[in-house]
Amino acid sequence: MEKVNVPQLFGSLVFNDRVMRARLSADVYASLRKTIDENVRLDEKLAEAVAKEMKEWALENGATHFTHWFQPLTGVTAEKHDSFIEPAGDGSVIMEFSGKELIKGEPDASSFPSGGLRATFEARGYTAWDPTSYAFIKDHTLCIPTAFCSYSGEALDKKTPLLRSMQAINREALRVLKLFGNDDVKQVATSVGPEQEYFLIDEKLYNQRTDLVYTGRTLFGCKPPKGQEMDDHYFGVIKPRVSEYMEDLNKELWKLGILAKTEHNEVAPAQHELAPIYSSTNIATDNNQLTMEIMQKVAKRHGMVCLLHEKPFAGVNGSGKHNNWSIATDTGVNLLSPGETPYENAQFLLFLCAVIQAVDDYQDLLRLSVATAGNDHRLGANEAPPAIISVFLGEELTGILNAIRDDKPYAGIEKVTMKLGVHALPRFSRDTTDRNRTSPFAFTGNKFEFRSLGSSNSIACANIMLNAAVAESLRQYADELEAAGKDRFQEALHNLIKRVITDHQRILFDGNGYGEEWIKEATEVRGLSNLKTTADAMPKLLDPKNMDMLIRNKVFNQAEIQSRCEIMLENYVKTVNIEGLTMVDMVRKDYLPAIEEYLYTLARAVDSMKAVSEKVKCRYEISTIEKLTDLTDNILTSVEALEQALEELKGMEDIFESSAAVRDKLIPSMEKLRGYVDAAEMLTSAKYWPYPSYGKLLFSVK
Repeated sequence: MEKVNVPQLFGSLVFNDRVMRARLSADVYASLRKTIDENVRLDEKLAEAVAKEMKEWALENGATHFTHWFQPLTGVTAEKHDSFIEPAGDGSVIMEFSGKELIKGEPDASSFPSGGLRATFEARGYTAWDPTSYAFIKDHTLCIPTAFCSYSGEALDKKTPLLRSMQAINREALRVLKLFGNDDVKQVATSVGPEQEYFLIDEKLYNQRTDLVYTGRTLFGCKPPKGQEMDDHYFGVIKPRVSEYMEDLNKELWKLGILAKTEHNEVAPAQHELAPIYSSTNIATDNNQLTMEIMQKVAKRHGMVCLLHEKPFAGVNGSGKHNNWSIATDTGVNLLSPGETPYENAQFLLFLCAVIQAVDDYQDLLRLSVATAGNDHRLGANEAPPAIISVFLGEELTGILNAIRDDKPYAGIEKVTMKLGVHALPRFSRDTTDRNRTSPFAFTGNKFEFRSLGSSNSIACANIMLNAAVAESLRQYADELEAAGKDRFQEALHNLIKRVITDHQRILFDGNGYGEEWIKEATEVRGLSNLKTTADAMPKLLDPKNMDMLIRNKVFNQAEIQSRCEIMLENYVKTVNIEGLTMVDMVRKDYLPAIEEYLYTLARAVDSMKAVSEKVKCRYEISTIEKLTDLTDNILTSVEALEQALEELKGMEDIFESSAAVRDKLIPSMEKLRGYVDAAEMLTSAKYWPYPSYGKLLFSVK
């Protein structure tokens, strides 16, 4: 095995702080650092000096091209490559890269989703360098992280609103912290550690599945004899082929400065997880987009395909992306760390209240931030949190908040020492709270884990809404506490915390989120929203309370909000439409002909055996023929109904009407068709079945 020098490898393809400190002049470095650390406007005069050193460093590391790397509303990244070459006049070339090229690029804005912000004839758009996220080299190309906006200035990407939301929470958190006397704090930033789940299957089998190639998930397939019921895959021994993949993946991620830390087998067969160390939300978002891309590239090298769809296989767990979110000061204080005596830590309790209120007030925004056609299959499927958003705090914090609410002294929680009955094993203190994997939004010691994100989601969407909602809570608190003045600060603080705890009690739930009784209690008693599908959730973005909050905190303007609602619903409709068309294609061209061929074989067998002896009963053949004949009729009827639903969808122009039709008619038609085809798979000889089975797909990688 090749020895890897991780410290030397790490960040070797990143124009990071270490490289900038070594290559930039002291003045240029200090000015750029001020922009990064304190969110100060970039001095454009510095761009030329930075561009010169960035180009030289990139050339030394084998780059030949540069690109503005951005995140349009397609859900994936985008890049247009330009070489560094410029003609020298004598038939040769020189390598050039200017400050102007660093600062601004110009992609075609009307060719990306814009929700009506850009017409086809209004093509101009701009990419603008984001100096808070380090440039890096990928495939011999210098990639410069950028924001993407229209000619008229509207954000057409996921980075710009994310940066705005980080500004909002920084602004309001600083106001609150100054009331506590923290005058030394200059910046407050959120950080994220997104866990990434994924499946690995054999590439040859993948290429034989039309549905996987077109949609990323299996639209048909009955359960294999063995799935995940033995719980033997979770944390199990990693198979050699997967281990080699993970080793290769780590190297590629480490080169790009991505803090890949944890790797293990997940619950379902062929499912795995990678988790990084925390980084600032902006960088974490960039890194997660890169991680997904590199996962898929590295898998190809190993003859595998990495599936990032939220539900690539029915009957086993889907894949999520747990968004571990925290907030800290530039002086190193985690504002969600309870300390040894959280009951006495008023600053922590206030920031905790800000998150609780944010989740309650804007539960619909958090739900729609993770809404996709793929994630709709996963949420609430007894493997992921339900579509109902709630907050888990654990025994200790729940006890503290209840004591404050009821004006009673907090009795504390007794520390329990774990004794395992073996003298050689160490004793240790049990945590004061358990973990709740059924909770969508759980406090886990010094951070919140938002567990509802789907595996293919950009984490930008969820963190935009979370940052904005918490900023709104902090804005209200700062207004109230500033108005109270220094003399009444402590009294006003106590009253504020008590009121928030009392008013937002409904969002707190520490029980089993999978139980039917919780769904009933949440919706009928507590009045929480249960937005089961993207078609239900996404229109909530246009609710006045949500639009007012996002505009007030300068995260979006009205046009951007309206366009995003339209884009996300269009994506939902297009995604399911492609799935429906793929199902029709597979059934008409492959499944029905295969079943008919097998029926013909059985019929000939019956005729042959009856010709030998009239006593032959042919029970298997005749029974199978009867069942498959009925199923074939049902498959044909169902595929015709699906075709009709698809045709009706084509005629709908209103996006709200069409998304409702997808939810109410198209998806049920698809599910009905799948049921009949999967039943036919159980009766048809594998020799005749046109696609690799679930068993082969899930257990193909050794």
